[in-house]
Amino acid sequence: MEVTGKSKYIYSDSELDRSEGQIIETLKAQSQQPLADPDAWLDEEIDRNILLTTVDAVFDWARRYSVWPAMFAPACCAFEMICMAASRFDLSRFGMEIFRASPRQADLMLCAGTMTWKMAPQLKRIYEQMAEPKWVIAMGACAISGGIFRSSYAVVPGYNRIIPVDVYVPGCPPRPEAVLHGIRMLHRKIAEGHVNIELNPLKAKQERLKDT
Repeated sequence: MEVTGKSKYIYSDSELDRSEGQIIETLKAQSQQPLADPDAWLDEEIDRNILLTTVDAVFDWARRYSVWPAMFAPACCAFEMICMAASRFDLSRFGMEIFRASPRQADLMLCAGTMTWKMAPQLKRIYEQMAEPKWVIAMGACAISGGIFRSSYAVVPGYNRIIPVDVYVPGCPPRPEAVLHGIRMLHRKIAEGHVNIELNPLKAKQERLKDT
């Protein structure tokens, strides 16, 4: 390979030095002040991940999507309740598919069917064993008013004679869709609850009696 003294570049070394110097001087002129730290993402991170709300809203949101029911069904409407809990109507989407065996683990009593006066003390005992806050849904004509048997000396003309009822679902028997609608109504009622009342058991009892 032949080595010559001529440069292999088109431009001379002095022109290249001059061009490079101009680039450097331009950059120096534009860099007299330090650039701001790229920390704007901190504010964006806070905006994206902080939610301002109230204690009532958080408590009520958690409660209405984790209601654990207990079943009190001495008569025929219980079949519609069972259908509602099956896969077709999917009660689990509300976080309440587990029917509790003990009232001490439940906060919702689903009442259905004709109740006699002989059974009434057991209903009252189960309700009193449930922890506050607690709610009651009466489904079916018999649970609401005694139904076609209300004139009998042995039948209680409505569960609300024994315990306070939050939601009434009419029908003989009501369809599972109607019971689901009643549950959604109860969710709306739970969403309006106040923690300061529920932390005071006496005040909570007075409020429930006022509602009934």
